[in-house]
Amino acid sequence: MPDEVAVSGAELEALVRGVCFKTGPPRAVGVEVEWLVHAPERPGHVLSAAEYEKALAAVRALRLSAPLTVEPGGQLELSSLPAPSLGACWEAMREDLAAVRAALAPLGLALTGTATDPWRAPLRRLREPRYEAMERVLDRAGSSGRAMMCCSASVQVCVDAGLPGHGPLGFERRWRLAHLLGPVLVAAFANSPFLAGRATGWRSTRQALWAAIEPGRTAAPPLGTDARTAWSRHVLDTPVMCVRADEGPWPLPEGLSLRAWAREGVRAEGAGRAPVAADLDYHVSTLFPPVRARGHLELRMIDAQPGEDGWAVPLAVVGALFDDEEAAEAAYRAVAPLSERLGDVPPPRSPLWLTAARDGLTDAGLAAAARACFEAAAGALERLGTPSALRALVAGFTERYVARGRCPADDLLAHPFDSLAEAPGLWGTTAPRGRKDVVS
Repeated sequence: MPDEVAVSGAELEALVRGVCFKTGPPRAVGVEVEWLVHAPERPGHVLSAAEYEKALAAVRALRLSAPLTVEPGGQLELSSLPAPSLGACWEAMREDLAAVRAALAPLGLALTGTATDPWRAPLRRLREPRYEAMERVLDRAGSSGRAMMCCSASVQVCVDAGLPGHGPLGFERRWRLAHLLGPVLVAAFANSPFLAGRATGWRSTRQALWAAIEPGRTAAPPLGTDARTAWSRHVLDTPVMCVRADEGPWPLPEGLSLRAWAREGVRAEGAGRAPVAADLDYHVSTLFPPVRARGHLELRMIDAQPGEDGWAVPLAVVGALFDDEEAAEAAYRAVAPLSERLGDVPPPRSPLWLTAARDGLTDAGLAAAARACFEAAAGALERLGTPSALRALVAGFTERYVARGRCPADDLLAHPFDSLAEAPGLWGTTAPRGRKDVVS
């Protein structure tokens, strides 16, 4: 870092505006899938350090198309490369996940189809400076940050920013659609009603955790301003989480915005140095709004899903609604009335988002919007030439949940907690049931 050149606030703002919304025809789609890992025969078992390292070594030895990373609590994350179609994205990720499951099975381990850990309390396994700093900062607002870091998993769908302008495929409309569609996706895919041994009262406990974390770091920017201006202001005015350092603990300058840091430079209290361009990329990675602009749009509000291919349903639905003009227009009309229920508090704390996390599709307005959006997605998937097997997954999810005003969390809640490990789809179909040589 000493060799990097300090940057001004104007330079940082220009970088945000130029990099975070790369406009052009929507061509690529991606998905990031996070997974908790359990021993199905003893789901409450906390893996020892040796057991965890053995599992990690087995997975890291694989030749995967998607980069593999590890989250602070030991969750596994696969981030697909940008794919030219939904079908290509689905098939590549499906192949990678099959390899990961096959590597874990001989160890008595499986990927878990729920978005919060129903049994285990937060345990941070990664001791990197980034996560040491993150934990200390998030602890200022209570325990939800640790639970999010160590006990949660999601499906994040990534779509191109879109064309210049305000049409159905324009980035301004897509930015707004992502935020209005967000609570519908929270409600339809809610899949985390338990955390660390108890029912929480939320269908999406994962979303409730995000709502309880430091507001400035997880809130969405105002939707009334053009997207580039709103996002750039949000990035520059949110306090930095920490300052990267070559040695020792990373400084945690409380309340120092990126804008103020650039203005004050090395004189900024608690920073120890002036910001450089790389600090912008790092700072954006520490912002956790429901929709994040990083050249493309990341939709980050979707719970991890049950079953081996459950994750593919939000990928297909979101991809169809964003990349098919007819479906994009239909979805926008379906979710626009929900804007009246957003209130004055930005997501994820707005009344509508909290209702989605607590009640799922038992809320009539969210249920109606979900039915319309899933219907629009079904038509788009056929027009886009999506593989029939992927369309069948969406149709099955629609029939089982959306058409009936239900979400995956309702299946989990139908089981007494002491039999939750037997819930259908929790371990997919290749979990090592009945094995005698599971981890101990």
